[in-house]
Amino acid sequence: MAGASMGLQVPSLNVCARKRCRLFWVSLVVLLLASSTRVAFSDSKYLVGLGSYDITGPAADVNMMGYAMMEQTTSGVHFRLRARSFIVAEPGKNRVVFVNLDACMASQIVTIKVLERLKARYGELYTEKNVAISGIHTHAGPAGYLQYVVYIVTSLGFVRQSFDALVDGIEQSIIQAHENLRPGSIYVNNGEVIDAGINRSPSAYLNNPTEERSKYKYDVDKEMTLIKFVDDEWGPIGSFNWFATHGTSMSNTNSLISGDNKGAAARFMEDWFEQNNSASSESVQSAAEGIPRRVSSIIPDVHSHRISDREHELLELAASFGSAPGKPATKILSVAQRVRSALRKADKPSFVSAFCQSNCGDVSPNVLGAFCKDTGLPCDFNHSTCGGKNELCVARGPGYPDEFESTRVIGERQFRRAVELFNNATEELTGQIDYRHTYLDFSQLEVMVPKQGGGGTEAVKTCPAAMGFAFAAGTIDGSGAFDFKQGDDKGNAFWKMVGGMLKAPNEEQIACQQPKPILLDTGEMTLPYQWAPSVLPIQILRVGQLVILSVPGEFTTMAGRRLRDAVKQVLTNDKNEKLHVVIAGLTNTYSQYITTFEEYEIQRYEGASTLYGPHTLSAYIQEFQKLAGALVRDQTVEPGPQPPDMLSKQISMLTPVLMDTTPLGTNFGDCSTDVPMNATYKRGSMVSVVFWSACPRNDLMTEGTFALVEILQGTDTWVPAYDDDDFCLRFIWSRPAKLSSRSHATIEWRIPQSATPGVYRIRHFGAAKALLGSVRHFTGSSSAFVVA
Repeated sequence: MAGASMGLQVPSLNVCARKRCRLFWVSLVVLLLASSTRVAFSDSKYLVGLGSYDITGPAADVNMMGYAMMEQTTSGVHFRLRARSFIVAEPGKNRVVFVNLDACMASQIVTIKVLERLKARYGELYTEKNVAISGIHTHAGPAGYLQYVVYIVTSLGFVRQSFDALVDGIEQSIIQAHENLRPGSIYVNNGEVIDAGINRSPSAYLNNPTEERSKYKYDVDKEMTLIKFVDDEWGPIGSFNWFATHGTSMSNTNSLISGDNKGAAARFMEDWFEQNNSASSESVQSAAEGIPRRVSSIIPDVHSHRISDREHELLELAASFGSAPGKPATKILSVAQRVRSALRKADKPSFVSAFCQSNCGDVSPNVLGAFCKDTGLPCDFNHSTCGGKNELCVARGPGYPDEFESTRVIGERQFRRAVELFNNATEELTGQIDYRHTYLDFSQLEVMVPKQGGGGTEAVKTCPAAMGFAFAAGTIDGSGAFDFKQGDDKGNAFWKMVGGMLKAPNEEQIACQQPKPILLDTGEMTLPYQWAPSVLPIQILRVGQLVILSVPGEFTTMAGRRLRDAVKQVLTNDKNEKLHVVIAGLTNTYSQYITTFEEYEIQRYEGASTLYGPHTLSAYIQEFQKLAGALVRDQTVEPGPQPPDMLSKQISMLTPVLMDTTPLGTNFGDCSTDVPMNATYKRGSMVSVVFWSACPRNDLMTEGTFALVEILQGTDTWVPAYDDDDFCLRFIWSRPAKLSSRSHATIEWRIPQSATPGVYRIRHFGAAKALLGSVRHFTGSSSAFVVA
């Protein structure tokens, strides 16, 4: 009403006043137009937006995806898993979305449901054509989120919590990226990471033609390709890179949820940037020499220490804070206490860094090589066995025998190189955004290949999916069982009979898959529903001179090289055009491995796991060249046959949580084992506290934390310092007996060398389920202790 009243006074103003008024409004309009012009006609040709969201999933009782070992089930958190997304758009034109998951691989049913949600929210803005969802291939995440039977056998079927955590997290990360879209620029850089991967099937690689191998210095790809996102106003806001190494630094005996080496590298880089973005360029550059403060070397500091007068004062202060008994809480408390949420600035986008997977099929991060557990000698070269047994042959990471240290080291090596590439990225991406996508039935794809011995081409076909005997042998990163071995091109009668009881392959299938002896004819097994995929997506995303090839599996080193070269040849067409072509492995769905024709003949693990027969790679090259041609000629492509949506058919045999209890006289959140009285710890040492807890499946604490380290400021204010997303803090959950309703949460903190001296305490957050199904949250804390 006040504004309306003032408006009535304008006609009574004198002429000068009216002129001044007109001048004011004209000036205001000019300023507004100038402001809008700066946004609409910025020097940047793109809009860029990044997002990140928690996808950790159930941290108890759920089989881990990757090693296919039923006894390997989740029991805590090493550090949390995230979905990280970027969107790049030309205003009013095309846009692309790339999502990197801290998960073993993408899933067709997850992709289908994410796209359904995006369509409901944004219409046709984001579809299967321009959205790519890719996994980093960690083998330390919850399983049960794929829809085909063969990938959910060991998880006792479908796990709805795993599935929901992924779908929700991917959607939220894309929403964030969409809402963060602002004018910005993208820079690209390349460089080698020398010491983060070795070839785990060198005998197969050596079967590739000598003249082809001679073109390359290494038997694995060492190149990392990184893109740097720069907001016009805020400056650098993130980076994504592609580099090939397996997510198997964490072994098949690990039970803590972890992003493995790539997830670790992402943590390191995000923390590095957040801790240094306000520093001078010199200090930022030097920061690349050390890893972030929330990361600790697993190797403890063993130097002697003398207590000072200041530490005596801290001990007296710490003694006044005993352990707090468990008490009711809310999940909001767990979310609010997270360290990284406190670091973020509300008016500035959070820095997002993703370490994406590439053609990692035959690349192991266990760079010390494979040795026999019984003798310590190298394993058999051709079969990776020790005395004929595959179980005894195990690869060693750089932190051997500590897999956590190996994970840190391989993650740090990728992180350090990424920082160098990030700081020195000067080549700007320019040009159009475009994409092509199609679905193909790989069970019966006709492929034109050169005739054996030369002289033209001939038509061959891919096969229905099947897995060979060497598949069951596993790899040096995680062996199989029984008497299977890599390099087996014969099989044996007993296991053929066992596999035949499920589905005996016909003569046509046997001939098509040669020289693979078929153990499981998964492509022709349909009870209770499909065991393996037949319809697969392939996709090309292009942003200027960056080309991303989205592949639904694990290409070996040489297979990836052939695919990249074939696509680059079509896109450049003899033009002197510099392109950065990267393979985004395990994208949009999963169909195991893709080897070269020559590697397939050797029937190592990767060849035995190349589902669609010896011409699988040739089929990919042929069809990707068609997509690339359509991209060059600006032609549309046929969508192809739609993959099935089998969500309604999924079966789950995972036992639900019935109830949680504690011993008489104790509460959820009470300390079972506290820190010692008057405890002082040196940096590099381990602090361990055990709480009475409840099953983590009651609440995944999404975007929250199960564990927290707090530091005392002043005499009565506790401030979050480390949470369960930190590499140095582990949340370990256990039951005293398999079917017990009681459980413990052990929280281990390896104190970083850079930790601030002071008084600390450890807290635990959880949720307990009553017999009638209600869930209530709780929290508890340890006694205070001193870090000196």
